[in-house]
Amino acid sequence: MTQDTEAFLGVERSLTGRHWAGPSVDTARLAEAMAQETGLPPALSAVLARRGVPPNEATAFLAPALRDLLPDPMTLRDMGPATERFLAAVKGREKIAIFADYDVDGGASAALLLCWLRQMGRQATLYIPDRIDEGYGPNDEAMADLARRHELIVCVDCGTLSHGPIAAAKGADVIVLDHHLGGETLPECVAVVNPNRQDESGDLGHLCAAGVVFLLLVEANRRLRGDGVTGPDLMAMLDLVALATVADVAPLIGVNRALVRQGLVVMARRQRPGLVALADVARMDVAPTPYHLGFLLGPRVNAGGRIGAADLGARLLATDDAAEAGALAERLDQLNTERREIESAVRAAAMAQAEARGADGPLVWAAGAGWHPGVVGIVAARLKETFARPAVVIGLDEAGLGKGSGRSVAGVDLGAAIQKVAAEGLLLKGGGHRMAAGLSLTEAQLEPAMARLGELLARQGAGTGGPERLRLDAVLMPGAATPELVSQIEQAGPFGMGAAAPRFAFPDCAIHAARRVGDSHLKITFGDGMGPRIDAICFGAYDGLLGSALEKHGGARFHLAGRLEINHWGGRSRVQLRLDDAAPA
Repeated sequence: MTQDTEAFLGVERSLTGRHWAGPSVDTARLAEAMAQETGLPPALSAVLARRGVPPNEATAFLAPALRDLLPDPMTLRDMGPATERFLAAVKGREKIAIFADYDVDGGASAALLLCWLRQMGRQATLYIPDRIDEGYGPNDEAMADLARRHELIVCVDCGTLSHGPIAAAKGADVIVLDHHLGGETLPECVAVVNPNRQDESGDLGHLCAAGVVFLLLVEANRRLRGDGVTGPDLMAMLDLVALATVADVAPLIGVNRALVRQGLVVMARRQRPGLVALADVARMDVAPTPYHLGFLLGPRVNAGGRIGAADLGARLLATDDAAEAGALAERLDQLNTERREIESAVRAAAMAQAEARGADGPLVWAAGAGWHPGVVGIVAARLKETFARPAVVIGLDEAGLGKGSGRSVAGVDLGAAIQKVAAEGLLLKGGGHRMAAGLSLTEAQLEPAMARLGELLARQGAGTGGPERLRLDAVLMPGAATPELVSQIEQAGPFGMGAAAPRFAFPDCAIHAARRVGDSHLKITFGDGMGPRIDAICFGAYDGLLGSALEKHGGARFHLAGRLEINHWGGRSRVQLRLDDAAPA
């Protein structure tokens, strides 16, 4: 039996009901070898070992170079004809339309093309469908209208399954730049560049649509250089790729890690008016991290597509006018506040419904009349987090038509399952990728479709297993948690989907101070009696037993677990633990 199956520090069930799992025996041995061979701190070595980095590659991993990790764009099918047709339209001053999805990935993908074209002295028409009136992806009417006025239509973050709408674009050529799961056949058009086509290897399947667009622009610049022309500065556009990658929950592995890491550096320079304005309304006062992209900037960009004008986010990201950026950011901030209020009401109803239905199966789902389709995806994510299994939330309109969104857990391909249910005729349409998917159906289809989806997810292992596991990288003593160590650990990032932030266990600690912050947060100071004390913050601690147990500790000692960070406050920088869990020592 390995440490991975044994309870780490003996914690079978923590104060949040989780089983603590430490590194496997093999991973622990690799970490020890890493520390010995490289001289890196044991805590950092444990993080690298968990990522599967061999000791001889540690230095390169901690300083990833985009030039070394960026794949040759031409390895993707249809990249050649896509780039050739795109450049022909640019050189021929043809009228170009960009049809984009209404989320962050779609908006950032469109902004990449708009900015690149502007620097080449060209313009393009931006078209983003209304989430409620038009739904996801190209539709016949919009594509036919665009085709009457343009020679080339570029579909970004959509289009792979849009056979009919693309056929309706008579008189115009169509290029698809997408990453959603492809079907057995592809629409007839100039090119479908998509790492998740069924005839692709899947090696680049982790790219979001903005990553695919970026590769096309890399190839376009390369061909321009061959003609003696200098193309736009693509490195300066990596802030858009980073935002899309994180907000679309793409795994931060391979080239994605390098794209996001360099993109954060670019974003910190505050040179893009839209992102500067957005960061200011979100009151970001520190260098951006994946957390800021995923939880502060991304939701605001998304707010336009969810409950406002669908094109607000893309326009904000693409503008080079500071005044326009400020106005758009303010509007998106307002819409995001409204979105939170709508989401709160839908979440409460969906949670009650899911609990009443029972959440012990492979799928958690809820549906309700009048639920705003712009928030069902967010609510599905909340259900997924609460019940640790795939979740689908559906809003039904007055005609009994439902639009839903689903979120999955690691190891379960929700997009493929929903696509199969749609192919069987139990949905009007559906698709997506491993971690997120969308669907539409009639009220009569609701029960049989969810039952069938549950069957397919059960075959993938959804809903099995005991208590949720909290995976920990290593034991750490408070005295070892220095700003220098945190800085070194950050070099192993950025952390996010597919690259979980390192979590450490601080064993047998005393709590020296504890106080409630706001409605549900907890702030504590702890130590082991042998070194410096550390502050910790636990958000949502009072949503369960954790907050009251630690606040009313009565002198008891605890094992504490969480993520290390630097807290910048009052001109000082101190190590802080973002507390995730605790258990009696």
